[in-house]
Amino acid sequence: MTPCSRSPSSWNRSRWKTSTSSRSACTRTWIFIPASSCAPWASPPRCSPPSSPWRARRAGSRNGARWWPTRRTRSLARASFTPDCNAGSSCPWRCGNDGSSGGAMKRDALPGTALYSGSLAYLAALEEQHPELIPAPPPVRFAKKEAVEVSDLPLLKCEASQVGVLQLINAHRFHGFRAADLDPLKRQTHTHVVELDPSNHGLTPAELDQEFECGSLAGPPRDTLRNIIQRARTAYCGTLSAEYMYLTNTQRKRWLQRRLEGGEGAPAFDRDLQRWLLGQLTAAETLERTLHTRYVGQKRFSLEGGESLIPLLNDLIAESARAGVQEIGLGMAHRGRLNVLHNVLGRSAVELFEHAHHDEAEEGKGSGDVKYHQGFAAQLATPGGPIRVVLAFNPSHLEIVNPVVEGWVRAQQQRRGDMDGSLVMPILIHGDAALAGQGVVMETLNMAHTRGFSSGGTIHIVINNQIGFTTSDPRDTRSSLYSTDVMKMVEAPVLHVNGDDPEAVIRAARIAIAYRMAWKRDITIDLICYRRLGHNEQDEPMATQPLMYRRINALPSTRALYAERLTQAGVIGAQEGEGMVDAYRASLDAPADHPARTKNEFAASWTPYKGQDWRTPARTAIPENRLQALSRRLVDVPAGFTLHPRVRKIVDDRARMGEGAQALDWGMAECLAYASLLSDGVPVRLSGQDAGRGTFFHRHAVLHDQNRERWDSGSYIPLQHLIPGQANFLVIDSLLSEEAVLGFEYGYAGAAPDQLVIWEAQFGDFANGAQVLIDQFIAAAETKWGLLNGLVMLLPHGYEGQGPEHSSGRIERYLQLAAENNIQVTQPTTPSQIFHLLRRQIVRPYRKPLIVFTPKSLLRHPEAISDRSELTAGEFHVVLDDPRELNANPVTRLVFCSGRIYYDLAAACRAGDLTRIALIRVEQIYPFPDQEISALLKKYPHVQEIVWAQDEPMNQGVWRFIAYQLRQLSGFWLIYAGRPESASPATGIASLHKKQLAEILATALENAPEK
Repeated sequence: MTPCSRSPSSWNRSRWKTSTSSRSACTRTWIFIPASSCAPWASPPRCSPPSSPWRARRAGSRNGARWWPTRRTRSLARASFTPDCNAGSSCPWRCGNDGSSGGAMKRDALPGTALYSGSLAYLAALEEQHPELIPAPPPVRFAKKEAVEVSDLPLLKCEASQVGVLQLINAHRFHGFRAADLDPLKRQTHTHVVELDPSNHGLTPAELDQEFECGSLAGPPRDTLRNIIQRARTAYCGTLSAEYMYLTNTQRKRWLQRRLEGGEGAPAFDRDLQRWLLGQLTAAETLERTLHTRYVGQKRFSLEGGESLIPLLNDLIAESARAGVQEIGLGMAHRGRLNVLHNVLGRSAVELFEHAHHDEAEEGKGSGDVKYHQGFAAQLATPGGPIRVVLAFNPSHLEIVNPVVEGWVRAQQQRRGDMDGSLVMPILIHGDAALAGQGVVMETLNMAHTRGFSSGGTIHIVINNQIGFTTSDPRDTRSSLYSTDVMKMVEAPVLHVNGDDPEAVIRAARIAIAYRMAWKRDITIDLICYRRLGHNEQDEPMATQPLMYRRINALPSTRALYAERLTQAGVIGAQEGEGMVDAYRASLDAPADHPARTKNEFAASWTPYKGQDWRTPARTAIPENRLQALSRRLVDVPAGFTLHPRVRKIVDDRARMGEGAQALDWGMAECLAYASLLSDGVPVRLSGQDAGRGTFFHRHAVLHDQNRERWDSGSYIPLQHLIPGQANFLVIDSLLSEEAVLGFEYGYAGAAPDQLVIWEAQFGDFANGAQVLIDQFIAAAETKWGLLNGLVMLLPHGYEGQGPEHSSGRIERYLQLAAENNIQVTQPTTPSQIFHLLRRQIVRPYRKPLIVFTPKSLLRHPEAISDRSELTAGEFHVVLDDPRELNANPVTRLVFCSGRIYYDLAAACRAGDLTRIALIRVEQIYPFPDQEISALLKKYPHVQEIVWAQDEPMNQGVWRFIAYQLRQLSGFWLIYAGRPESASPATGIASLHKKQLAEILATALENAPEK
């Protein structure tokens, strides 16, 4: 392609002045546009940037400069942009994937740029700036045809109008929701949506009855402009609209278009379906009003204004069963929860409120919780077939239940062998303000398509009552147009639907379940409604929202509107609607018809783990021959597999450990614990940031071939290749999240009492990013809701001069939460201890969350080793006595400690030959091992002083928990040896760290009294 000095206008004159007989010839020219002026290169490979700053498109070319055909008589803004690309809306040009509508969304792609301004002067300026880069015009070849005498201008006008029609159709797909009738309160006064104005696309009223090609618009391929506009507005500007053109998958977009534009799969609203729908609305409304009069002043977080949620849920559940789903995990907050419990899951209204008539809680039943936090499970018989629905228990912390439900669903899928999510499905119900406001929403969405956390697609329902407590101004509640905009991060289509049109709501439900089952991806139903009462029934919303509530108070209910609609259509009689209300109200007083609670073979049974004592003995040692066999398999690397030199050394060291030629380190003992459980048929799931390798380069559960040729291959996991028929081992390098990942693993463990489920923090310091999960679920779920859970949390902890963010897992916080034997808090200090501790969590029938403060420097400490015999015999010791062979009689001081500091104390004792001091490690801090400590106190009869030594500041660590405990057991006032009180966990100054450690050792070990 050679440069040409002629201007585009001269090309036109030289090329076209004699070619008036060809239609194509009279309508095309070529405009040269630098690629850098067109769009930023932020698109998939099909639209990847060329090596040259210029890009061409001519006769199939994709390299160099970009060439665009346009009209001689139109500005560039009216051009038909049809780049040869099929990347969907991810292409920076937003090209039409079928070539029909081209880049109709030019203003969306590059708002305000000169390129889309229609400025020919801009193009002329480009020509003047880069004359050397303007190539010769492309050759034009046409099939030989008999010349036809036609007029240039009518053809230009006709083709330009056709382009405008296709652009208008595409504009409705992109922007139709902005003009849709979605707000029941009619508060949203839609300004003129320029993109939907036919005149914006060069169309005039004179063309309304002219026929045009409809492109990919579902329906007749040709139609009048008037009908085309009506079809597009019906599809996208009614009470149901959608946002989906940001999807990068063309097939999914076309699938949605067929249903939105052509009504594919839409229900036929016959009399039976309409009467059922009215009955559902009647049930939802009448329950709320009955509860309001019977239980005056009781908080219930009414669903009034959003009653369409009940038929929506019931239809989703029935259609899910029809599609083959056998189980649904349902998560929601308190808004409408009682209505869902009764009208969806079948729990009696009386049962929901029965505790309101009891003045005293039942003995031994825990603290209990308010009615609108309660969970429930029911086996439902639906028109689509039987299905089990489990509503998760939920605290008032909005959206925090989301990852818990996702984890529970994933566990149930694996229990059923459901590899793609066809049998078990999650449904999450959000509030509009919380959806946009809570970070856990984004974290949970980010797991949607990851290998370790995907659940095969979630149906999201937003009860969009347009208010968050007292805040209803979108300028205050979010920075996006809709609260659902966060869903775009996972390309989840959003179906916006007016809650006052129940039939549109059902249509949205059918699209949502069909999409989820077809594509196994997330989809969202934005149920736009209102809140008839205050935030709760004791709240007065008029105080802060007078305008909004004047509208609400004057608005008939959804049921009343739909009943009037059916009456006018002759579907029901004039009094039949009120008769439904009376009949439902009477049913509330009838004996409760509880849903069938049949045993589900795939539901986890927690019965064997209830009422167990933490002291229940557990045989955690394994035979020598088995230990050797497992050790060999852990170091068996495939032939031709090239390890990194440092990893090669670790594997070689482990081989010697297995042979008995070298003591076991932490990493080997931990992997042996997993291996022994896997060979016993116990699945192990380990997730966390860097969990495969281990933050501190110690685990290496996943080995990587250094000569691999593909980034997604060349890894080997020895723990998956132990013996034939072993249980599954899954290690997951998680996304960079604490809250959502911990919530997911908690939910997973809640459905898997027979599995070892572990979450590891990168550093224990970062676990407080998930504090809501720890406080509301891990610590309190048993006493509030009666839920057991065997999740293991590994929290790296230890003071090694790394500063305030990499030193403390905050032991004190877990001890503050510890009560009623709700959790286990441990800090093992030897490889054999972690081996027995992990095995104990599964071997004994005791399932409580296990918090393990794991070491960092001890992973390779020369003294932190164990002999193989400690794994083939023994058990986890909650307290470790001084390993030195001390004569107990001369001992006058006992120094109790926990964790890493023991090794500093032990080194100082050896160096000073301090035989009057015994060091005792408390390996399990809670439940407190009082019996074991009492036995040790008796062993040392001449003790005169007891010291508690710790790395942490006085207001942190174990001190304030254990001082009282040891005082009660020993009768001594304890001496404190630790850092002074501090607002920060640790110093970041190395010299100060060393000084503080020296002072701790001096206080703990010096001036021990003589016997």
